[in-house]
Amino acid sequence: MTNFAYHRPSSVRDALAALAEKGTRPIGGGTDLLPCIDDGLVQLSRVVDIRDLPGASEIALRADGSARIGAGARLADVAAHAGLREAFPLLTDAAASVGTPALRQMGTIGGNLGQRVRCWYFRRGVRCFKNGGGGCAAVAGEHEYHGIIPSGSCHAVHPSDPAVALDVLDARIEATRPDGTVRQLSVAELYAGAAANPTGEMTIADDELMTAIELPAAAAGGAQHWEKVMQRGAWDFALVSCAAARRTDSTVRMALGGLGLGPWRIASSVEEDVCSGGLDEESIDALAERAMYDAVPLERNGYKVEIARAVLRRAMRVLGPTA
Repeated sequence: MTNFAYHRPSSVRDALAALAEKGTRPIGGGTDLLPCIDDGLVQLSRVVDIRDLPGASEIALRADGSARIGAGARLADVAAHAGLREAFPLLTDAAASVGTPALRQMGTIGGNLGQRVRCWYFRRGVRCFKNGGGGCAAVAGEHEYHGIIPSGSCHAVHPSDPAVALDVLDARIEATRPDGTVRQLSVAELYAGAAANPTGEMTIADDELMTAIELPAAAAGGAQHWEKVMQRGAWDFALVSCAAARRTDSTVRMALGGLGLGPWRIASSVEEDVCSGGLDEESIDALAERAMYDAVPLERNGYKVEIARAVLRRAMRVLGPTA
């Protein structure tokens, strides 16, 4: 049992002051942090509960069509929010696919983005790249659920479903610095270098605080599609997930999850061809094949390439128009 102190700050300034002290971590629902503590993956002296900070759990849709979601908003509230479901169904569907109802009732969207990898070597303290070792233990071991888009020493995949949807929606993640200034990161920037980072996956510093997620008005409406392929029918992480959208200006954005340490955007040339429309089945097959040219599966996870092609083909048919 690890003993640690609990702090409930009254303001973002108070929270940042607490986070400046060594051994302090923010906590939302605790659905990942507490198991990490229990498994000995995190050593800390205090947690800072961010859920009651002003605006932390608020979901606000603006008159211009944009939206702001507090990082402490529960996944269940994001999934059930009527305004978000009308404007950004891709995000609400992704949030609704996370874990179980109990996990969604506890887990926050910020915590979901910041959760650690679920690789069994990492979680069991094996000295892999993320646990003080020199390489990825999964490469020569059990890697059926690992990545097929290598970008560094670690071959794990990031488990967040909302991250894939937020990438396609061109969301911005708001991080507040110790001095109170705010910076915004794209989803790609949030996970930049994750596979080459031995201590974490996000680019938000330990003394910064994720405070909100901004969704642009340009991403609202249009055709939006979410699919999550799992080994089980529920309560599971994605083998492969697919988020896709055709905006009201007809531009197309597509991304896959379950393939690497962050959402993987489909090449812009493929998105542009989908945008042009008039696709027959042969064209869809060719585009799905082209989209996966960069995949480098390990010995026992090549099946993910086939699943990725299949979900991309289904997404292209939804986005239409087809020939």
